[in-house]
Amino acid sequence: KTEDEAIRSEQDGQSAYENFMIDSNRAITTYSEKLANMKGSLASSNEDHALTKKDHKTTMTHLSELNDESGNLHKSCDFIKDTFDARQAARTAEIDALVEAKGILSGMK
Repeated sequence: KTEDEAIRSEQDGQSAYENFMIDSNRAITTYSEKLANMKGSLASSNEDHALTKKDHKTTMTHLSELNDESGNLHKSCDFIKDTFDARQAARTAEIDALVEAKGILSGMK
């Protein structure tokens, strides 16, 4: 009787151990797959991050160039605006001189 119980107990222990190993192997396989997927996601995320950093750098360079161009245009417009009255007076004087010259030349005929 005790020998049968010992054999049955040993078989139950062996069966429990085999089930434990099967479950452990399944868990290891599942976690290995999850780890592989996570590594793939990490690599993809790192690639996306690198592209985003490159795009950001390009955009910032372009914005800097646009800011420089805006500053140059502002200076140019300020010069035109500041010298408008002087240029207008010069054009008015030139027109008056042409009208006077035309009058003088018309009187010569």
